[in-house]
Amino acid sequence: MPHLLQPLSLRGVTARNRAWLAPMCQYSSVDGLVDDWHVVHLGSRAVGGFGLVMTEAAAVVPEGRITPHDAGLWNHEHVVAWSRVVRAVHAAGALAGVQLAHAGRKASTHRPWATSRGSVALDDGGWATFAPSAVAFPGLAEPRALTVAEIGAVVEAFADAARRADAAGFDLVEVHAAHGYLLHQFLSPLSNHRTDAYGGTTENRARLLREVVAAVRAAWPDHKPLVVRVSATDWVEGGLEVEDVAAVCATLAPLGVDLVDVSSGGNALADIPVGPGYQVPLARRVREVSGLPVSAVGMLTDGPQVEKVLRDGGVDAVMVGRAALRDPYWVLRAAHELGVPVDGSPAQEPADDAPGAAAPRLWPAQYLRGTWG
Repeated sequence: MPHLLQPLSLRGVTARNRAWLAPMCQYSSVDGLVDDWHVVHLGSRAVGGFGLVMTEAAAVVPEGRITPHDAGLWNHEHVVAWSRVVRAVHAAGALAGVQLAHAGRKASTHRPWATSRGSVALDDGGWATFAPSAVAFPGLAEPRALTVAEIGAVVEAFADAARRADAAGFDLVEVHAAHGYLLHQFLSPLSNHRTDAYGGTTENRARLLREVVAAVRAAWPDHKPLVVRVSATDWVEGGLEVEDVAAVCATLAPLGVDLVDVSSGGNALADIPVGPGYQVPLARRVREVSGLPVSAVGMLTDGPQVEKVLRDGGVDAVMVGRAALRDPYWVLRAAHELGVPVDGSPAQEPADDAPGAAAPRLWPAQYLRGTWG
């Protein structure tokens, strides 16, 4: 059996394979509520064979949304709405994971396809933003620096969202500390100019992340896994480097983190050397230093490529993003590319003129139900 299709267990749950749907914002919510769009979007990827289906970033407070159209998990209405998505994902045999997030200084922006760019004006439905320091992301409004008391409220908001995630039935939570959002802003010297206990040294800049992780772990059931997404480098001189982030991840293991989802960038305008699998070496290094399992993401597009990454790349799972947007049944196609029969018969398909040749089934029913041997 290819590595891609082998199960992976974390704490008390098991993903049926190592092809996981990456969190991808849909910018299609009203007041943070998910709806039919999200049921179809995420449910179809579960039917398509992904082992873990991750939601988009779910803001832990209203002002933590990237745009006014982001999903949220800050009240009971959101629990009810998300539980419908979870049921659809579970019915197709996949695990359901939710990404808990706060956008910090990158909040209150226009969604990507809007004609306007930058921050949403206050009189147009936007809101004031805050961050570790009053340093704006290029092109966005200047944020206000958080007080120590407000930092404590952020920690509690993440913990409360984790409790709601459990009530909604999610199997896994991911703390979003990447892509230039609030926890990454604290971690990076590019955006954190504080001189108190939350600034200065790498240990201090990582303090909020550790506090959030500890609070979420305490609020989240012990048998369910906790994942953290990090940007392993800022790709900018003077910013975070992979050795810094890997060392921080090593401090998260004793706090109950089960896997690190390794990405990069997002906290500065940078010249990123994008290419197939370009972030895999970063994930490998985080794994080597932290001792934690890792997932890799970034231009992972076909079965043979991903199989090689899992076999030789020193990673435990892959997050598939844009390729899964193009093809909800990406796992099925990848299995076909790796020679795995999709109907229990030999891998080769019958010739078109073979007498009595029946059309192969799209996917074995036992696989969709998570019982592939």
